[in-house]
Amino acid sequence: MNLMEENVRIVYFKYLGAAFGSALISSIYGLVDMAMVGQYQGPSGTAALAVVAPVWNIIYSLGLLTGIGGSVLYSAVKGGGGERQNEYFTAALVETLLFGALCWVGVCRFDTQMLRLFGAEETLLPLAKAYLLPVKFAVPLFLFNQMLAAFLRNDNAPGLATAAVLSGGIFNIFGDYLFVFPMGMGIMGAGLATAIGALITFLVMISHFLSPKNTLRLVRPQRLGRKLRKILVTGFSTFFIDVAMGILTMLFNRQIMRYLGTDALSVYGVIVNISTIVQCCAYSVGQAAQPIISLNYGAGKWSRIRETLKYALYSAGAFSIVWTALIFAFPNGFIRIFMAPTEEIYRIAPMILRSYGLSFLLLPLNIFSTYYFQSLMKPGASFLVSVVRGLALSGLLIYALPLLLGANAIWLAMPITEAAVAFLVVFLMCRYTRELSGGKALG
Repeated sequence: MNLMEENVRIVYFKYLGAAFGSALISSIYGLVDMAMVGQYQGPSGTAALAVVAPVWNIIYSLGLLTGIGGSVLYSAVKGGGGERQNEYFTAALVETLLFGALCWVGVCRFDTQMLRLFGAEETLLPLAKAYLLPVKFAVPLFLFNQMLAAFLRNDNAPGLATAAVLSGGIFNIFGDYLFVFPMGMGIMGAGLATAIGALITFLVMISHFLSPKNTLRLVRPQRLGRKLRKILVTGFSTFFIDVAMGILTMLFNRQIMRYLGTDALSVYGVIVNISTIVQCCAYSVGQAAQPIISLNYGAGKWSRIRETLKYALYSAGAFSIVWTALIFAFPNGFIRIFMAPTEEIYRIAPMILRSYGLSFLLLPLNIFSTYYFQSLMKPGASFLVSVVRGLALSGLLIYALPLLLGANAIWLAMPITEAAVAFLVVFLMCRYTRELSGGKALG
């Protein structure tokens, strides 16, 4: 498929379908884990997985950092008629190896310290450690899966990226049930299913390198250090979105335990998973648009970029409406999916989910904007949006709102943050879209 010549609407929605399937199946890992563990071990199991969530955010975010950062630069060079795009693929692979090794050491050697930092106390710590035990053997695979998926989409193989994630996700669903219930492994079984699912995804993805359509090659990069820095700068905002979600989860965990207790934390564990799905939908909008925008930016085809933006905004708006409506209509329905709830959980959950769920109205727009700015080679704008949304304003509100307005005001931290960031996003998006005709391709 020629991303610089074929009908933009057809190309975009084909890529959206593939990216959405890949992103959605990726989120199934956490969803199925929490649903099975919550049914098997009740609210304590759900709360334990909420404690583990920041570990996933860190691992996935580093894979996105090298994958999105490297593939944006790869496509921009390729779209501009360059012949050295594979230097960015090789540099991204080197960076992923380094980050994978660091994460592996961190999770294996410092799991107890990390889990305590993320909010685990004496009753939740053993459950969280049991889940992580089999995951430790597969940590680098999660980074490589994120990185490879990004490059496969930019190498005209979005379907294979989706098929790879789908294969691992399907195994994870059935493996979760088998290991958790019939084999009686409980929360450790959920971790084992997730680890094996990641291995399956990785094996399917690397089959791309046996395809005659593959153009990704290992080459000797010139000025490797400069390329590594470029990848970090270009991909940092996508990285920060995910890692900041981990930091925010840690802050929420600690504040919830301070003000509201374990029942509220278990409900927040459900929110983390729903929010992950919504965030994955937003990722799919950005991941579908990014290869098209990056290639056409390199070629100077501004009208195709504007048309892609239009379809991306339509998609983000549709996801916003659907998820906000669902969270308002069926709050306790989501609770029943993820745990065997008590009467107290049923009582407090609707207010918590509906308050936090207001943030879903603007979350897809704000996350998509970071991909858009990256594709236009505006890493500073992307970084600004990511930091304000992901930590600066949201972190401040998580601490300030309970002090100023009472404990339950904590659930409004993200809706207020998303609304404030949306004003910044609209301003920057309008500004940079008007300036497109003055853009320069990356050489």
